[in-house]
Amino acid sequence: MKITQLDLINWRNFKKASIEFSDRSFIVGPNASGKSNLLDVFRFFRDLAKAGGGLQKAVELRGGLTKIRCLAARAKPDVELLVSAKEADTVWSYEIGIRQEPRGHRQPQLSFERVRRNQNLIVDRPNQEDQKDPARLTQTFLEQINANKEFRDIQVFFEKTLYLHLVPQLLKNPSALHMESGVDDPFGVRFLERVMETPEKTRRSRLRKIESALQLAVPELKALVDTRDERGVPHLEAVYEHWRPNAGKQREDQFSDGTLRLIGLLWSLLESDSLLLLEEPELSLHSSIVSNLGPLIWRMQRTRKRQVLISTHSADLLRDKGIRADEVIFLQPRGNEGTDIVSAESIAEIRNLLEGGLSVADAVLPRTRPAKVEQLSLFE
Repeated sequence: MKITQLDLINWRNFKKASIEFSDRSFIVGPNASGKSNLLDVFRFFRDLAKAGGGLQKAVELRGGLTKIRCLAARAKPDVELLVSAKEADTVWSYEIGIRQEPRGHRQPQLSFERVRRNQNLIVDRPNQEDQKDPARLTQTFLEQINANKEFRDIQVFFEKTLYLHLVPQLLKNPSALHMESGVDDPFGVRFLERVMETPEKTRRSRLRKIESALQLAVPELKALVDTRDERGVPHLEAVYEHWRPNAGKQREDQFSDGTLRLIGLLWSLLESDSLLLLEEPELSLHSSIVSNLGPLIWRMQRTRKRQVLISTHSADLLRDKGIRADEVIFLQPRGNEGTDIVSAESIAEIRNLLEGGLSVADAVLPRTRPAKVEQLSLFE
């Protein structure tokens, strides 16, 4: 299943926006334009759908509805999200509106919830039971096993969404961030546990593939293996070329930030066929590696028939001539009116530059440049 369209009203930076997605989409825009917030929509759907999640938890994780609602929201304060997805000949759409209870605990509640399968409306809330008991509107049907049977395909799809923005310092020092068991792990604190929980045959196969890739990016590396210490704590161990026997072994806390980031990226690409969200995958990586990420992601994404959404600032990544205009989503801040979302293909100037042979880096990135950035050098 793949996302085809997203419509937003009052979601964070976006007062009102609509965008179509390709199998591989690059999200580009100025600082603070909402690239992370756009990816977070799909994490929000995942949190709605997963076990132990639901509407209340998904909103709580983001600091409450007031933190989610666009600052430009005025006469119509409800947050509204609609996502369409397609699998073979089946088109699903899931639509949700969220508001605060007018009194009492002021919990988030549904203003509506709708599900369509091939344009046939199979869920339409509030229904008569909701009218009799408004407390029901604090939960979606999506999060309830006894209510989502007719559209469980879309629930499972949302729940499997994968996001990993690995922070090397947290992986090296997991005690620096206390996390409860079962809580989402977006920064990779428990990444090694995730690796070791994978069945051995699959785990070893993936690590061999990652090892071969690392040998190209880190020539001194000879082997990458999984291991556990005497306390049973999982580790990754790399063997580097060294003149002394056994002196070239290192564990993950000695790896460079770039090596850890690359391992996390490659593992995520191999991990499943679910929707994958990549946030600035170029961080900590050498420009020559970054320039090859586009073709790498394309090849692995096509092989596994999965959809990948990528936010980036990187000219090295976007200089790949294989990136099409319809794969680029451009965010345009509008001051007090929030941010617009447009396809680069819909902007005539960008389209003409790309057709003239320029790369996305040359045609799109100049539009993300702060207008007065030169004055930064005058800072005292």
